[in-house]
Amino acid sequence: MSATAVRVRPSSTESGRPGPRRPKGRGLGLVAWLAGIIFFLPIAWMALTSFHSEQDAATNPPSFGAALTLDGYREFFGSGGGASPWPALTNSLVASLASTLLVLILALPAAYALSIRPVKKWTDVLFFFLSTKMLPVVAGLLPIYLFAKNTGMLDNIWLLVILYTSMNLPIAVWMMQSFLSEVPVAIIEAAQIDGARLPTILTRVVAPIALPGIAATSLICFIFSWNELLFARVLTGVVAETAPVFLTGFITSQGLFLAKVCAASLVVSLPVLAAGFAAQDKLVQGLSLGAVK
Repeated sequence: MSATAVRVRPSSTESGRPGPRRPKGRGLGLVAWLAGIIFFLPIAWMALTSFHSEQDAATNPPSFGAALTLDGYREFFGSGGGASPWPALTNSLVASLASTLLVLILALPAAYALSIRPVKKWTDVLFFFLSTKMLPVVAGLLPIYLFAKNTGMLDNIWLLVILYTSMNLPIAVWMMQSFLSEVPVAIIEAAQIDGARLPTILTRVVAPIALPGIAATSLICFIFSWNELLFARVLTGVVAETAPVFLTGFITSQGLFLAKVCAASLVVSLPVLAAGFAAQDKLVQGLSLGAVK
């Protein structure tokens, strides 16, 4: 009796070849592209309006085929005799970078204590940190204003640095705690056996491993500090004026100059967009830490 050989065609997974794409995956990709385009349209509209003249920018419906000009940017940078935006942009950059750096210096040891070397009732500690963010900002505005007035720190950029640090520290500790919990404890124990102390462990062992999470936390703190308006509007005047406060000066009794405002808004948004673009890979890695076990 002869055996008949039956040839079995290997499946896509057995042969190592990728299987056909499912229509569901294409549909989700299409939805993601549509969502991205919808979110990008206001920015594109603002950018296009910034290159129009005031007459073309004020037309309704908007004139997309109008002539392009740089008059809005020239007026924003003070070519028409207006105030220069560079002091405000510099103040925002100093306040955002300094407060973000202080937040990282303070949040990293705190997150290490709550994740790798947890204290008793560490969940209650994290809830206390987040509960400070539940207080309305307006509720603390008057006490902070009186404190700044009595200490002579009104219109001082370092007052904003302290405020932004205290405002962003709770959310930074909360985020970095989840990131540092992914650091293998065995690596830290090995470093301790080799004689490394806590500062060395934090800077040379924990920080490189948790770098994506640190980058994500830094970017969020930087954005929060850069966009803050209420405290900067009330506590600053001329010397410590920030970029968001400078933008509010374009709304005058003479009306709203749309092309100039769009140009100013685009310039003020560029540092945040540049920081997000530069750290996009670390941001995605950091925000996805702990998502897959």
